[in-house]
Amino acid sequence: MQEATGPSRVHPVYPFRKPADLDGRERHYPVCVVGAGPVGLAAAIDLRLRGADVLLVDEDDTVSAGSRLICLAKRTLEILARLGVGPELAAKGVVWNRGKVFHGEELVYAFDLLPEEGHRWPAFINIQQYYVEEYLVDRARSLGVDLRWKTRLVGTEDLGDGVRVRVSTPAGGYSFTCDWLLACDGVRSTVRDGMDLRFRGRSFPDRFLIADVRMKAAFPAERRFWFDPPFHAGRSALLHKQPDDIWRIDLQLGPDADPDEEARPERVLPRIRAMIGPDTPFDLEWVSVYTFRCRRLERFRHGRTFFLGDAAHQVSPFGARGGNGGIQDADNLAWKLAETIAGRAGAALLDSYEAERIPAADENILNSSRSTDFMTPVVGAAEAFRDAALSLSRRHAFARSFVNSGRLSTPALLAGSPLSTPDCADFEGPMRQGAAAADAPFGDGWWLDRLDGGFALLHFTGRDGQPPAGPGEAALHCAKPDGLLASRYDGRPGTTWLFRPDQHVAARWRSFDPALVGAAVDRARGRS
Repeated sequence: MQEATGPSRVHPVYPFRKPADLDGRERHYPVCVVGAGPVGLAAAIDLRLRGADVLLVDEDDTVSAGSRLICLAKRTLEILARLGVGPELAAKGVVWNRGKVFHGEELVYAFDLLPEEGHRWPAFINIQQYYVEEYLVDRARSLGVDLRWKTRLVGTEDLGDGVRVRVSTPAGGYSFTCDWLLACDGVRSTVRDGMDLRFRGRSFPDRFLIADVRMKAAFPAERRFWFDPPFHAGRSALLHKQPDDIWRIDLQLGPDADPDEEARPERVLPRIRAMIGPDTPFDLEWVSVYTFRCRRLERFRHGRTFFLGDAAHQVSPFGARGGNGGIQDADNLAWKLAETIAGRAGAALLDSYEAERIPAADENILNSSRSTDFMTPVVGAAEAFRDAALSLSRRHAFARSFVNSGRLSTPALLAGSPLSTPDCADFEGPMRQGAAAADAPFGDGWWLDRLDGGFALLHFTGRDGQPPAGPGEAALHCAKPDGLLASRYDGRPGTTWLFRPDQHVAARWRSFDPALVGAAVDRARGRS
């Protein structure tokens, strides 16, 4: 990856503060998170909200350059709202639900990712990664997370019952121990390299130019993708609107492009000019040239060390699956680790991180690989199929399912999770065992606001409207068996749903039984 940076906003600088650990005494911490990107910050905040003491170290002293993680999906917004930064992100970001796909200058089809009403959050917002990190840093600080900047991980040692970590700082090096280590330090993970772990998967030969362009333009706030546009013949192009009059442009360059040469302004400027026309003033804020890779570690857990986000898996940007998937990793692991630290979990709970997140990573890798194969066919038959699908899709709806400009991120369905209680009755509708909870209006707010980080029950009352007795430790919420919430949850009278602390469905029944609820909570904690 080759990067270049032009005029841009001034990012905050977080000062290095000399820690007490430099006195030569080796201290111990319950949890250490390596990497203060969106995934590491989300994990640290989630753990802190659940009562765990967290040390977060990062080798830099500011936020990332460029848009990078630009598209935050609805599920990610729901997670970040629970962590306390959802409203700020939504207020700053550019909301979009619709997208368009073009072949040449002709519109092939348009799509709406959130066609129904009754959701608090949109399908996506676009926002630069540095804003996401700034909001998360502020939130982490407010919660008392021990954030240490300019602290580079040098090495780790598996102690069996913990991990020894060695770091370097501007004031010297030191070591400490921790019970649990979370590697959230990205695709160039020093934790992963130090443990001599390798990715398995595919690398694609084509290179792509990604540019943040500052301009005032009349393009709508929607995802726009072109196959073989007149301004970039024979290749593909993507356009997204961001806050502050910043536009994200992705241009396919081909396998023979030189990344150093293509990142130079004299190469980038004519390409952008050809796309936006001769009369629109613009400035380059950030430029990067990527080669796409779809791959992952064989295992995401190695003893007391867990890998999350790009440190564990890597996909191409098309489909917005990388950053969104990484934040779902943090969402999946944090509550399990907190339950373990508090002594409420069985041995199987932490093992379920791999059981649930490896299939999710494989789904993202599969979709990302298929998207890249469609956009960059390497054999004649594949190119003929792509062109036929594009041509047919203009007139025939059936062909649009074959057009792949990046299958956009969707919540992971934890099908077959060892933590889920099998259904004992038939249910109708889209909600399934292991799915992330669907939102809907509830009282004077939203249903997901009631799922605030613990186990929770949703019970649809009978005609008498009385709640069941003896709900146990899971928070009980009752609803009438009509309305939008009941429609989304097949809420016939007596129907009861159990949600995990990460808002995924753990169990559901057609009647309330305290013994069954208790057994399902035990199972969801890995104790059965």
